[in-house]
Amino acid sequence: MSLPAQELELDRSPAEVAAALADAAAEWDGEWTPQIGGGRLVLPVVFGLRRGVVVGAVAMAGLGEGRTRLRFTPEESHLVVDRGSVAVLSFAAVPLVVTIVWPFWPALFALVPFAAVSGLVAWWLVVSRLRSHGPEEFLADVAARAARESAPTVVR
Repeated sequence: MSLPAQELELDRSPAEVAAALADAAAEWDGEWTPQIGGGRLVLPVVFGLRRGVVVGAVAMAGLGEGRTRLRFTPEESHLVVDRGSVAVLSFAAVPLVVTIVWPFWPALFALVPFAAVSGLVAWWLVVSRLRSHGPEEFLADVAARAARESAPTVVR
């Protein structure tokens, strides 16, 4: 799977952006290795039924006047399918076949309510838990952290 590069411009200095990136990586249970002009990021991700990590390079460039361009370029990804969710959906598919074939075998009509309910319950169990946390959400989190950390504190 090839993920596109994500780019973000922030109204913060490179040092503030680097600090926000390190905090976000720690919060996401990722691994951030700073280097000159950026670093390397191992980011845990969730894409629906797939989970794993995306590894890539982060480039930070100061644009002057306190602005920074942050670019994450994924180089490799290691994703696996959530087998538990796939098993639940597979077990639900078997009874749902009854809802399709009962017109050809009327004796199966008694199983249609059970098949429909079990299929819908399994679907809702899996779909309600689907999430997506990837590089785009990570960079949005970095931007929010950078904005929060540099916001002026009001003392009353």
